[in-house]
Amino acid sequence: MAIYSNFEDLPVWKEAKDLAVQIYKITKEGKLKRDYGLSDQIRKAAISISSNIAEGFDRSSRREFIRSLYIAKGSVSEVRSQLLICKELGYLDRDVSENFWKRLSLLPSR
Repeated sequence: MAIYSNFEDLPVWKEAKDLAVQIYKITKEGKLKRDYGLSDQIRKAAISISSNIAEGFDRSSRREFIRSLYIAKGSVSEVRSQLLICKELGYLDRDVSENFWKRLSLLPSR
């Protein structure tokens, strides 16, 4: 098992951060741009994933890190739910939607 000295080196944190950046990009364009409530909610949930991973990593115990990963897992579920809503509302095209599902599969879930 690799030992990491800071959260920025964690592959899961990098993926979560990249996901948040992509969520911000898609919420700045198209129909989703005009749906302020959903845009704001999905942004907050996406940011929460990487933030909780980072916070938990810098906590003083393994137990607290694991707890933070469970919280991040909950945020992954929020983003999944919100992306399904976006898809059904026609806010995302198929390629964008599939890209997000692939990214989400790399994060803490189920």
